[in-house]
Amino acid sequence: MSLSMYTALVPPVTRTLEALSAILGKAAQHCEDRGIDPQAFLQSRLFPDMFPLTKQVQIATDMVKGAAARLSGQHIPVYPDAETTFAELQDRVRRTIDYLNTFEPEQIDGTEEREIVIPLRDREVRFDGQTYLTSWVLPNFHFHVVTTYNLLRHGGVALGKRDFLGG
Repeated sequence: MSLSMYTALVPPVTRTLEALSAILGKAAQHCEDRGIDPQAFLQSRLFPDMFPLTKQVQIATDMVKGAAARLSGQHIPVYPDAETTFAELQDRVRRTIDYLNTFEPEQIDGTEEREIVIPLRDREVRFDGQTYLTSWVLPNFHFHVVTTYNLLRHGGVALGKRDFLGG
């Protein structure tokens, strides 16, 4: 049995986004319980040349809403990158989940060969749909979610693998 494009994208990404929202909620509670300024986490980076936590969440959500839209031939919804709190980031994650849940399998299935063009700063990258999903979207999405998890865990938020996996 083959794995459909919809099945490879929407259900697992939605589950990971649910876990991300819960992780952000635990971080907010961690800050409240300990009197920590949430900005200490929201602006934290693993290294100075990396994006802060807030941008990690923004990129993760942009990656998957863009994937569903591109694969289905729809316009990509634009979310302003204006979040400054854990609650606002959770709202962004929720909007992304809600958006993904508007798709039916037939809108995404069969797009393995669709040409996808990604504009980058200085060039365009071209993929077929399957390569775009498996070699660009999913690795990038998971990278940014894992980076968010790692920033919070490194800062002392009590998280475990089960939190990341959504268990």
